[in-house]
Parts: sequence; structure tokens; C-alpha cells
Amino acid sequence: MKHTKIKDLLNSTKPIDDVTVKGWVRTFRNNQFLAINDGSVIHNIQAVVDFENTAPETLKRLTTGAAVLIKGSLTESQGAGQKFEIQAKHLEILGDSDAEKFPMQPKKHSLEFLRENAHLRVRTNVFGAIMRVRSVLSFAIHQYFQEKGFVYVNTPIITGSDAEGAGEMFKVTALAFDGTPRNEEGKVDYKADFFGKETNLTVSGQLEAETYAMALGQVYTFGPTFRAENSNTSRHLAEFWMVEPEVAFNDLDANMDLAEDFIQYVIKYTLDKCPDDLAFLNQRLADEEKTKPMAERSELGLLEKLNFVLENNFKRVSYTEAIEILRNSKPNKNKKFNYIIDEWGADLQSEHERFLVEKHFKCPVILFDYPAKIKAFYMRLNDDAPAERQTVRAMDILFPGIGEIVGGSQREERLDVLQQKIADLGIDEKELWWYLDTRRFGTAVHSGFGLGFERLVLFVTGMTNIRDVIPFPRTPQNAEF
Repeated sequence: MKHTKIKDLLNSTKPIDDVTVKGWVRTFRNNQFLAINDGSVIHNIQAVVDFENTAPETLKRLTTGAAVLIKGSLTESQGAGQKFEIQAKHLEILGDSDAEKFPMQPKKHSLEFLRENAHLRVRTNVFGAIMRVRSVLSFAIHQYFQEKGFVYVNTPIITGSDAEGAGEMFKVTALAFDGTPRNEEGKVDYKADFFGKETNLTVSGQLEAETYAMALGQVYTFGPTFRAENSNTSRHLAEFWMVEPEVAFNDLDANMDLAEDFIQYVIKYTLDKCPDDLAFLNQRLADEEKTKPMAERSELGLLEKLNFVLENNFKRVSYTEAIEILRNSKPNKNKKFNYIIDEWGADLQSEHERFLVEKHFKCPVILFDYPAKIKAFYMRLNDDAPAERQTVRAMDILFPGIGEIVGGSQREERLDVLQQKIADLGIDEKELWWYLDTRRFGTAVHSGFGLGFERLVLFVTGMTNIRDVIPFPRTPQNAEF
């Protein structure tokens, strides 16, 4: 039987004689007023049940979580809080929900409790709103790049290369854990494995995307990536989604322009398309902020913060300038930072990034020209830096409440320089023969960046734990569901 989405009924401009709704019971009160939600919108629609002509056994089954079908007429509501309601003429229970056992009762639940029930938490207003916002953000990303003529490229999930050079990768194997074949040196003989070589889950599609950018001009990937970091924090996941554009003939300045324009576009698109969900999340964050000490409260509400990013240009600051600001800052001098900044070359931590954004500049910040020693091999070496302060054409975008949200660079296009950097790191050049071919045949300046999608969702929804913006989080010691 066809049915109409609750979102469409609530947006109706006039009463409708005959409507059919399917959804899940949120509340049932006074044996008469049934609040139903179907996931299409954060708001419920109220159905008024003719309890005098409804079997008592049926009324008892109208419990929170039950799936129902309602047929009736859409009429102007007599009560406050909603424009329309349904006068139910026919009620059918499609699926019962045991009121004694259903975890998502209509009361406030802790986020930790909801993580333990990740398969059901999306039935709450908070997670329904987050997942609708996530969906719209995802579409906006594709729309932005498609409108700009980018080609969407699907890079491999199983790979033999390590784009980051960090070695924190999940191994992929078809070999048995017991009796694994060994070579003459006693090491695992990967020639006997499925792919005939050592393979891992990808940490980034960048290297493969670069090869396509050098033929198609401008490409982007948007897919799952994996990090075997034992980082049990509110900002890290073992499995997350990454957006990675790569553009031929773009230098670092053009790369920064693209990243800023892209972020502002997708945030504006989501503000336009998700007003109800974002208004709800804005109020949720405001209520949460009230429980904090004054010194810990955010200066801006969620909607103010999102509009602030749209209305302000991102501040561009060199790493060298940022280090001086941090070295001379009060938290550093008073040893309030967990990681004290003593000298040039330090790898910035989240606390430093957030200080720059939230306390010093009070706007999104793009840091660029990082020390070569703390960045990946594929980033272009600056020619004019002294040997002891070699820098690369890298850039990170820092956001309030998040820290780093984007990391990118101009790629090293010179074959001889790239080969030397690979050798210095002890990477086997044979493993990257295909990547080096792009420098042998028609090399050119090119740039790209990676955006952790969940960190963007975290920022746009105002949530504070990255486990709450992905349907089923994968973290150390947790692969439930």
C-alpha cells in the first residue's frame, strides 16, 4: 500500500481527505494521541485515534517503537505545536515492540548508552538529525565536484602501498594464521598469499588519484579509509570516510583556494537543506553548553559557528609564524599545554591547533609550509629554505572545536627530488614504480588535499565525539554490529 512521507504531510498547504502513513510510534498518550515518525523529518506527526471504536488489545500494542500504518484525513490541528494532524480511520500494527525490552524509551539517554545500542540509536531525534545531515553533506560533496567538472574516481580499498608512510595499516591476507608459509629467512612468504604480495587496507587513495589527475585534469575520491592507530580518543576512528581531490596544474595557493571554497559550499548547502535538523542540533548544543562552567562554554552557538565560517575568509599563516605565536603564548609560557613548544620543527598537537583557531585568530586557519621532517615524502620541497629548516608545500585547515579538518599539499613533481626523498626514508623504489612513472612521463605541478568526512560532520552537527557521527564506529577493541 502506497503511503506519504510525514515530511510531505507536514509541509502540506491544505487539508487532505485521504492519507496513508507508515512509521514508528514515538509516544502514545491518553489512549488517543499517537506521535509517529518515519525518519523523513525530525518532527513527528500526531494521529488522533478513535479509542472508543478501537479494540483494547490493539491500543495496548501501541507502544514506543512499534511499526504502524495509519489511514485517515489530514486536518488542521486543534492543539498547539503542530499545523496538521491525522484523524485516524484505520489503524494497523505492522510490527510490535515490547515496551519492557525496547531500549529507546522516550526519555533522555546518555551518548555512551546510545553507542552501546548503535543499531537502534538512529530512532532518537539526535541521531536521526545527525544521519540526515550526514547524508546531505555527502550529496553536497559530490554535487560540488561534479558542478566543477571533476571526475569521480574509485581508488582501491586493498592496496600494496602506504600513502602516509606511517606503517599503521591493517593487513589483508588469505593465509591461515597457523602454519603460515615462511621464506628462507623465516619471514612470512607473501608470494603464497592471495595477491602474491603483502597487502593492506588503504589509508588514503591519494597516490592512485594522482595518477588519474595527471590524465583527467581534476579528480576526486570519496570512500572508506582505515588506520590501525591505537588512538582511543574522541577524534579518531579506525574506519572512516575520506574526500580527496587531486588537480593537475594547481599549486599550493590554488589548492588552498579550492579547499576553502569547497568547505564553504558544502556547509551552506547543508544549512539550506537541513534547517529543522540543524535548529534542533543547535538547541541541543545550547542546552549542553549550559551544563559546563562558564570558562569552558563556546562563544558561538552551532548556527552562529557555521555562518561564521561562511562569512569569514580563512586566515593563512605559515608554520614558522604559527610556532612563534605558540612559543610566546600564555598557555605555553605558563606550561598549560600538554606539549610545550620550545623550538621550530615541533609537530603541532590538537591543543596548539585549537589555540590558534579559537583563542588567537578566532577564525578558521590555514597553516602552510611545514617542516619537511614531519610531513610525508610526496610533498613538494621548497627551494628557498636553509638546510636546517627545510619546508614543504603542505597545508592544514584548522577549525574551532575540531583542530585539523583538512590536510593537503602541492605534490613533488620533480622525479629526482622525489626519488631522493623516497631513498632517504628507506622506501623501496620498486614498490612505487607506477607512481614514479607519473613524474617520468609528462610531469607537471599538481596538488590535492584530504578531508576526513566524519570531522566535517562533527563540526556541522556540533557533536563532540566522532563516534556519534558515523553509523557504526570502529575503534580500538570495538567492532560491534
